[in-house]
Amino acid sequence: MDFKGKTFLILGVSKGLGYALAYFLVKGGATVLISSRNQDKLSEIEANLRKYGNVISVPGEVSSRESLEDIKRRVKSHVKSLDGLAVLIGGYEEDTVEDLKGLDSMINNHLKYPLLSISSFLEMLNKGSAILLVSALRGIDRASPTQLSYASAKAGLAKAVEILGAELLDRGIRVVGIAPSWIDGDFVPERDWRSLRKLGDEKAPPEDFALVAGWLMSSEAEWVNGVVIPVDGGTRLKWG
Repeated sequence: MDFKGKTFLILGVSKGLGYALAYFLVKGGATVLISSRNQDKLSEIEANLRKYGNVISVPGEVSSRESLEDIKRRVKSHVKSLDGLAVLIGGYEEDTVEDLKGLDSMINNHLKYPLLSISSFLEMLNKGSAILLVSALRGIDRASPTQLSYASAKAGLAKAVEILGAELLDRGIRVVGIAPSWIDGDFVPERDWRSLRKLGDEKAPPEDFALVAGWLMSSEAEWVNGVVIPVDGGTRLKWG
Protein backbone atom coordinates (compact mmCIF):
# COMPACT_ATOMS: atom_id res chain seq x y z
CA MET A 1 0.00 0.00 0.00
CA ASP A 2 1.26 3.43 -0.96
CA PHE A 3 0.93 6.09 1.73
CA LYS A 4 3.61 8.47 0.48
CA GLY A 5 2.88 12.05 1.47
CA LYS A 6 0.12 11.03 3.87
CA THR A 7 -0.07 11.77 7.59
CA PHE A 8 -1.91 9.58 10.06
CA LEU A 9 -2.66 9.72 13.77
CA ILE A 10 -3.22 6.55 15.78
CA LEU A 11 -4.81 7.01 19.20
CA GLY A 12 -4.69 4.24 21.78
CA VAL A 13 -1.56 2.56 20.45
CA SER A 14 -0.84 -0.82 21.97
CA LYS A 15 1.99 -3.28 21.35
CA GLY A 16 -0.47 -5.29 19.29
CA LEU A 17 -2.80 -3.75 16.71
CA GLY A 18 -1.61 -0.16 17.06
CA TYR A 19 2.05 -1.09 16.72
CA ALA A 20 1.33 -3.29 13.69
CA LEU A 21 -0.82 -0.64 11.99
CA ALA A 22 1.85 2.01 12.51
CA TYR A 23 4.43 -0.36 11.01
CA PHE A 24 2.45 -0.93 7.81
CA LEU A 25 1.62 2.76 7.42
CA VAL A 26 5.21 3.85 7.98
CA LYS A 27 6.55 1.21 5.59
CA GLY A 28 4.10 2.53 3.01
CA GLY A 29 5.70 5.96 3.24
CA ALA A 30 3.38 7.76 5.66
CA THR A 31 4.25 10.05 8.52
CA VAL A 32 2.62 8.41 11.53
CA LEU A 33 1.91 10.01 14.89
CA ILE A 34 1.28 7.48 17.64
CA SER A 35 -0.38 8.25 20.95
CA SER A 36 -1.15 6.52 24.22
CA ARG A 37 -0.87 7.39 27.88
CA ASN A 38 2.19 5.15 28.33
CA GLN A 39 5.26 7.20 27.39
CA ASP A 40 7.70 4.30 27.83
CA LYS A 41 5.70 2.08 25.47
CA LEU A 42 5.45 4.85 22.89
CA SER A 43 9.17 5.57 23.04
CA GLU A 44 9.96 1.90 22.53
CA ILE A 45 7.63 1.60 19.54
CA GLU A 46 8.93 4.85 18.04
CA ALA A 47 12.53 3.69 18.38
CA ASN A 48 11.76 0.34 16.76
CA LEU A 49 9.88 1.88 13.82
CA ARG A 50 12.22 4.77 13.12
CA LYS A 51 14.35 2.74 10.71
CA TYR A 52 11.30 2.21 8.48
CA GLY A 53 10.26 5.84 8.19
CA ASN A 54 8.87 8.86 9.97
CA VAL A 55 7.10 8.09 13.26
CA ILE A 56 6.39 10.58 16.05
CA SER A 57 5.18 9.74 19.54
CA VAL A 58 2.63 12.05 21.17
CA PRO A 59 1.73 10.86 24.67
CA GLY A 60 -1.54 11.80 26.27
CA GLU A 61 -4.94 10.82 27.64
CA VAL A 62 -8.17 10.53 25.65
CA SER A 63 -10.51 10.53 28.64
CA SER A 64 -11.78 14.10 28.28
CA ARG A 65 -12.08 16.95 25.81
CA GLU A 66 -9.40 18.79 27.77
CA SER A 67 -6.89 15.96 27.54
CA LEU A 68 -7.65 15.46 23.86
CA GLU A 69 -7.10 19.16 23.21
CA ASP A 70 -3.69 18.77 24.82
CA ILE A 71 -2.86 15.91 22.44
CA LYS A 72 -4.10 17.99 19.52
CA ARG A 73 -1.83 20.87 20.46
CA ARG A 74 1.13 18.47 20.45
CA VAL A 75 0.07 16.98 17.13
CA LYS A 76 -0.23 20.46 15.60
CA SER A 77 3.32 21.22 16.69
CA HIS A 78 4.44 18.50 14.25
CA VAL A 79 1.90 18.54 11.39
CA LYS A 80 -0.72 20.92 10.02
CA SER A 81 -3.34 18.38 9.03
CA LEU A 82 -4.17 14.67 8.90
CA ASP A 83 -5.13 12.23 6.17
CA GLY A 84 -6.37 9.60 8.57
CA LEU A 85 -7.31 8.97 12.18
CA ALA A 86 -7.37 5.52 13.76
CA VAL A 87 -8.94 5.22 17.20
CA LEU A 88 -7.86 1.95 18.79
CA ILE A 89 -8.77 2.48 22.43
CA GLY A 90 -9.05 -0.95 24.00
CA GLY A 91 -10.06 -2.72 27.15
CA TYR A 92 -12.06 -5.83 27.97
CA GLU A 93 -14.23 -6.74 30.92
CA GLU A 94 -16.83 -9.46 31.26
CA ASP A 95 -20.12 -8.92 33.06
CA THR A 96 -23.82 -9.80 33.06
CA VAL A 97 -27.06 -7.98 33.77
CA GLU A 98 -26.89 -9.28 37.35
CA ASP A 99 -23.50 -7.64 37.88
CA LEU A 100 -22.85 -4.71 35.53
CA LYS A 101 -19.32 -4.12 36.79
CA GLY A 102 -17.97 -3.29 33.34
CA LEU A 103 -20.71 -0.98 32.13
CA ASP A 104 -19.02 2.39 32.67
CA SER A 105 -15.55 1.34 31.53
CA MET A 106 -16.77 -0.48 28.41
CA ILE A 107 -19.10 2.33 27.32
CA ASN A 108 -16.34 4.88 27.95
CA ASN A 109 -13.53 2.96 26.22
CA HIS A 110 -15.46 1.70 23.23
CA LEU A 111 -17.99 4.45 22.55
CA LYS A 112 -17.54 7.68 24.49
CA TYR A 113 -13.78 8.14 24.12
CA PRO A 114 -13.69 7.22 20.40
CA LEU A 115 -16.49 9.68 19.64
CA LEU A 116 -14.80 12.41 21.71
CA SER A 117 -11.56 11.71 19.83
CA ILE A 118 -13.22 12.11 16.45
CA SER A 119 -14.97 15.29 17.58
CA SER A 120 -11.66 16.76 18.73
CA PHE A 121 -9.60 15.94 15.63
CA LEU A 122 -12.25 16.44 12.96
CA GLU A 123 -11.03 19.94 12.15
CA MET A 124 -7.58 18.55 11.27
CA LEU A 125 -8.81 15.94 8.79
CA ASN A 126 -8.33 16.74 5.11
CA LYS A 127 -10.93 16.04 2.47
CA GLY A 128 -10.41 12.44 1.39
CA SER A 129 -9.37 11.36 4.88
CA ALA A 130 -10.45 8.14 6.56
CA ILE A 131 -11.42 7.49 10.16
CA LEU A 132 -10.94 3.94 11.40
CA LEU A 133 -12.72 2.50 14.44
CA VAL A 134 -12.45 -0.95 16.01
CA SER A 135 -15.59 -2.86 16.89
CA ALA A 136 -15.47 -6.59 17.64
CA LEU A 137 -16.82 -9.74 16.09
CA ARG A 138 -18.79 -10.31 19.30
CA GLY A 139 -20.35 -6.89 18.79
CA ILE A 140 -21.73 -7.58 15.31
CA ASP A 141 -22.23 -11.35 15.41
CA ARG A 142 -23.30 -13.79 18.10
CA ALA A 143 -22.19 -12.52 21.51
CA SER A 144 -21.18 -14.39 24.63
CA PRO A 145 -23.64 -14.27 27.56
CA THR A 146 -20.81 -12.92 29.75
CA GLN A 147 -20.06 -9.92 27.51
CA LEU A 148 -23.08 -7.71 28.06
CA SER A 149 -21.34 -4.34 28.46
CA TYR A 150 -18.42 -5.13 26.15
CA ALA A 151 -20.48 -6.45 23.24
CA SER A 152 -23.14 -3.75 23.68
CA ALA A 153 -20.51 -1.01 23.51
CA LYS A 154 -18.85 -2.59 20.48
CA ALA A 155 -22.23 -2.93 18.78
CA GLY A 156 -22.86 0.76 19.45
CA LEU A 157 -19.51 1.63 17.93
CA ALA A 158 -20.34 -0.37 14.81
CA LYS A 159 -23.55 1.64 14.42
CA ALA A 160 -21.59 4.84 15.01
CA VAL A 161 -19.41 3.98 11.99
CA GLU A 162 -22.50 4.00 9.80
CA ILE A 163 -23.96 7.19 11.30
CA LEU A 164 -20.65 9.06 11.14
CA GLY A 165 -20.14 7.90 7.57
CA ALA A 166 -23.46 9.53 6.68
CA GLU A 167 -22.73 12.66 8.68
CA LEU A 168 -19.33 13.26 7.11
CA LEU A 169 -20.21 12.54 3.49
CA ASP A 170 -20.32 16.23 2.58
CA ARG A 171 -16.90 16.75 4.12
CA GLY A 172 -15.45 14.01 1.93
CA ILE A 173 -14.32 11.99 4.97
CA ARG A 174 -14.88 8.24 5.09
CA VAL A 175 -15.59 6.32 8.30
CA VAL A 176 -14.80 2.62 8.37
CA GLY A 177 -14.32 -0.09 10.95
CA ILE A 178 -13.02 -3.57 11.54
CA ALA A 179 -14.52 -6.23 13.78
CA PRO A 180 -11.66 -8.48 14.90
CA SER A 181 -12.16 -11.92 16.37
CA TRP A 182 -9.25 -12.27 18.80
CA ILE A 183 -6.01 -10.30 18.39
CA ASP A 184 -3.37 -12.63 19.74
CA GLY A 185 -0.17 -11.33 21.32
CA ASP A 186 2.21 -8.49 20.59
CA PHE A 187 3.45 -7.37 17.19
CA VAL A 188 6.98 -8.25 16.10
CA PRO A 189 8.33 -6.50 12.98
CA GLU A 190 9.38 -8.61 10.00
CA ARG A 191 8.37 -11.98 11.41
CA ASP A 192 6.54 -14.68 9.45
CA TRP A 193 3.19 -14.13 11.16
CA ARG A 194 1.27 -16.21 8.62
CA SER A 195 2.87 -19.34 10.02
CA LEU A 196 1.31 -18.59 13.42
CA ARG A 197 -2.31 -19.22 12.37
CA LYS A 198 -4.49 -21.06 9.88
CA LEU A 199 -7.78 -20.13 8.23
CA GLY A 200 -10.66 -20.44 10.66
CA ASP A 201 -8.63 -19.95 13.84
CA GLU A 202 -10.31 -17.80 16.46
CA LYS A 203 -7.02 -16.12 17.34
CA ALA A 204 -4.62 -14.46 14.92
CA PRO A 205 -1.55 -12.19 15.17
CA PRO A 206 -1.98 -8.40 15.08
CA GLU A 207 -0.65 -8.23 11.52
CA ASP A 208 -3.75 -9.89 10.06
CA PHE A 209 -6.01 -7.19 11.50
CA ALA A 210 -3.63 -4.29 10.88
CA LEU A 211 -3.33 -5.09 7.18
CA VAL A 212 -7.09 -4.82 6.71
CA ALA A 213 -7.20 -1.64 8.80
CA GLY A 214 -4.41 -0.12 6.74
CA TRP A 215 -6.12 -1.01 3.48
CA LEU A 216 -9.37 0.56 4.66
CA MET A 217 -7.47 3.79 5.37
CA SER A 218 -5.79 3.76 1.97
CA SER A 219 -6.91 5.32 -1.31
CA GLU A 220 -7.48 1.80 -2.63
CA ALA A 221 -10.55 1.61 -0.37
CA GLU A 222 -11.94 5.05 -1.19
CA TRP A 223 -15.29 3.54 -2.25
CA VAL A 224 -15.74 1.73 1.09
CA ASN A 225 -17.60 3.88 3.60
CA GLY A 226 -19.83 3.51 6.64
CA VAL A 227 -19.24 -0.21 7.12
CA VAL A 228 -17.54 -2.52 9.61
CA ILE A 229 -15.60 -5.42 8.10
CA PRO A 230 -15.42 -8.71 10.05
CA VAL A 231 -11.77 -9.77 10.23
CA ASP A 232 -11.82 -13.28 11.62
CA GLY A 233 -10.44 -15.75 9.10
CA GLY A 234 -13.88 -17.34 8.99
CA THR A 235 -14.00 -18.39 12.64
CA ARG A 236 -17.58 -17.10 12.90
CA LEU A 237 -18.55 -19.79 10.41
CA LYS A 238 -17.59 -22.42 12.98
CA TRP A 239 -19.57 -21.04 15.90
CA GLY A 240 -22.44 -23.28 16.93
